[in-house]
Amino acid sequence: MANSAASDTDVLISEVGPRDGLQSVKATMPTADKFRWIDALAAAGVREIEVASFVPARLLPQMADAAEVVAYAARIPGVTVMALVPNLRGAEAALRAGVHKLTMPVSASRAHSLANVRKTPEDMVDTVRAIAALRDDIAPGVKLEAGISTAFGCTLQGLVPEDEVIRLAVMCVEAGADESGLSDTVGHANPAQVRRLFRRLRGEIGSKAGAAHMHNTRGLGLANCLAAWDEGVRTFDSSLGGLGGCPYAPGASGNVVTEDLVFMFEAMGVRTGIDLEKIIAARQPLAAGLPGEPLYGMTPDAGLPLGFVQAR
Repeated sequence: MANSAASDTDVLISEVGPRDGLQSVKATMPTADKFRWIDALAAAGVREIEVASFVPARLLPQMADAAEVVAYAARIPGVTVMALVPNLRGAEAALRAGVHKLTMPVSASRAHSLANVRKTPEDMVDTVRAIAALRDDIAPGVKLEAGISTAFGCTLQGLVPEDEVIRLAVMCVEAGADESGLSDTVGHANPAQVRRLFRRLRGEIGSKAGAAHMHNTRGLGLANCLAAWDEGVRTFDSSLGGLGGCPYAPGASGNVVTEDLVFMFEAMGVRTGIDLEKIIAARQPLAAGLPGEPLYGMTPDAGLPLGFVQAR
């Protein structure tokens, strides 16, 4: 679904909290609470959810129930179920579990790539090729996205050359990825940079340019999403309550808050297909499953403006 949304929406909001959010907190949410949270997201109108990552449980115990969560979510009508996979073994497990879409992290920062997956960026392109071949063999209907991590900078390496970001995205698509998006893994991006990189990305790979995955580390998450929207991006990752980060990128704090992102677009008259009151209510099962975990968001605290009507 490269830069596209359902016919009754203008943008696709892809909820990554059950994966990106949960793997970044110390506590492990019980499986039954994950089910209730995913149900609440779907009831609010969320149509794409990254529900798990397929990695060894000893590394991320929060994801030990990945196959069970995928199987549960895949039964919900109208929801595209995604999972992150760092390697061929994880991809096979995710495909066997019934995912609709695989996401792969391919870091443009060599230092981050080695810390995160113990492979160079070029090695990860080879992994994209292997996973695409496996997908074609056992589940040809499943989509594969190669997200370019640390596309806007890295806490370990510092500056990441823009030419390298675009080169990697092109290589991933040539290796078999259906789309390649850009991720501000550590919250270094600014709107001018976002416009420049997404313009270049779309110029190189056209409709295969994928999601904007922004973090709010320095308060620019929504501004960067708006900059990506200006450049034609129509798929945006976000996390309920702003949960998220990266265990292998020091200082990388939470994702763009889903509730705030939905409000921004709806206030602009851009249809998300997500009911604001219901998405705010979806914080309740999240809070119940992670007692004491801080949740963020300006819209849930302030409430909806008097007379506010969602775009239809």
